[in-house]
Amino acid sequence: MAKLTKKQKEAHGKIDKNKLYSVEEASALVKEITNTKFDSSVELAVRLGVDPRKANQMVRGVVTLPHGTGKDVKVLALVTPDKEAEAKEAGADFVGLDEYLEKIKGGWTDVDVIITMPSVMGKLGPLGRVLGPRGLMPNPKTGTVTMDVAKAVTEVKAGKIDFKVDKTGIVHAAIGKVSFSADKIAENANELLETLMKLKPTASKGIYVKTIYMSSTMSPSVALDPKVV
Repeated sequence: MAKLTKKQKEAHGKIDKNKLYSVEEASALVKEITNTKFDSSVELAVRLGVDPRKANQMVRGVVTLPHGTGKDVKVLALVTPDKEAEAKEAGADFVGLDEYLEKIKGGWTDVDVIITMPSVMGKLGPLGRVLGPRGLMPNPKTGTVTMDVAKAVTEVKAGKIDFKVDKTGIVHAAIGKVSFSADKIAENANELLETLMKLKPTASKGIYVKTIYMSSTMSPSVALDPKVV
């Protein structure tokens, strides 16, 4: 096992391993124990009492974080010519159709979110092998396949994120940056946790939220009290 640096030891020493922290306490502590020279992302990892292999226990949704993610989200709008101006005005970074489909076929995926229209989805099908593994395939459930392109682009730019429980039953999501105030981190965290609670599958039995951990890109994890949700 690699030895901890002096700063890492100091960070670990500030965490009470026997304590479950409130969202507000964890938000302040993660800021305190992060020593990176760059603006680290703050993330939540929530282990749910669901079996993702069963369709009726899949947890997937979208949430608009009150203070955004702190990340400049690059949006590609794959739209027909009549929707191009609308997408550009809403702030899409890349707007077009056939030329970008060709670029994606060649392996280009330098975007964070792709928004498109129902009529264009047929052209995206063959690109599933490129877009799927990167989480870029548009989906009506997350609002990225829509006729209201401007609204979709605006929401994504403002901090709308989509999340999905992975095969181990954990939801990972970035909820801000270390440069955010502790209050803003906490408010974003609470928004995500409240959304997860609303999405509890009726087929899920027993404890729904098992564990919650908050961390930054390079910090140790801070355990939150699942009962705070």
